[in-house]
Amino acid sequence: SPRRDYRHRPLELSTIRCYPWCNPGGLKLSGLGPSCSPECFQYRGTMDVFSKIARQEGIFRLWRGTAASLALAVPTVGIYLPSYDLLRNWIEEYSDHSYPKLRPYAPLIAGSIARSLACITCSPIELARTRMQAFKQSSGGAKPPGMWKTMLGVLSSRQSISHPENLQTTRGYHLLWTGMGAQLARDVPFSAICWMVLEPTRRHLLGLLAGEQSNAAVIMGANFSAGFIAGVISSGATCPLDVAKTRRQIEKDPARVLSMNTRRILLEVWRNEGINGLFRGAGPRMARAGPSVGIVVSSYEVVKHIMHRKHAEL
Repeated sequence: SPRRDYRHRPLELSTIRCYPWCNPGGLKLSGLGPSCSPECFQYRGTMDVFSKIARQEGIFRLWRGTAASLALAVPTVGIYLPSYDLLRNWIEEYSDHSYPKLRPYAPLIAGSIARSLACITCSPIELARTRMQAFKQSSGGAKPPGMWKTMLGVLSSRQSISHPENLQTTRGYHLLWTGMGAQLARDVPFSAICWMVLEPTRRHLLGLLAGEQSNAAVIMGANFSAGFIAGVISSGATCPLDVAKTRRQIEKDPARVLSMNTRRILLEVWRNEGINGLFRGAGPRMARAGPSVGIVVSSYEVVKHIMHRKHAEL
């Protein structure tokens, strides 16, 4: 067959480049642009992803979605961490007066509620960021859409659903929250596990490093270390939920998007790809989550420490 003959021509394969707009399958199709090796569309690990993205789309594509990530980080952290602090303090005060057995679970409950508030508020930006990072440009030299164009594209996609006249006008805006259920299913357990690990680890490290006194350096070190450990553990444990969230948010068929849910996606991945599919990308996710949680928590706690100290000096 042509495909079999193609696979037995290694010298020709070495001369074929992986263009972002080329044809899959390694076959030259008339009028549809240059052909590529099938390997151009398969990733075999983290370094393979880095290499192929850099070769196919340029080194700067590795930072695709940075603007959306920054736009997501500010409101998410602004809602998430203060809400967690307020809820945890309230639950601890309530448990001290009314139900002492509840106190050990204060981080779990406060983290889950605070993360839910942040996810619901910032879900459209998370959707835009995920799509910007997942999609390749479709034509040679075309500039990929930014965050706002990506969100507008999500809204306009509702027109491709059959019988759009049966949909309410507000239905399109609901698509901006596509995958929010999967995101909550990922982020709420992530947050619960993270804070249940972080709080005792932080207290233990602060006790070892500071004793009765603490300064900004000790607070930063203890919180970064505790956040790093908690981030790695919680991200690894919730990796299958991250796979489900990502696959739903990058789905372009609006009709399929409306029928998808986390359980169905997980079962589909399990049947087709097994355990490896459920934990695909676990390494990069854990490598990112550890320092990310450590930096965010330590920075937040150091700012709190400085503000409390200045307030006490007034």
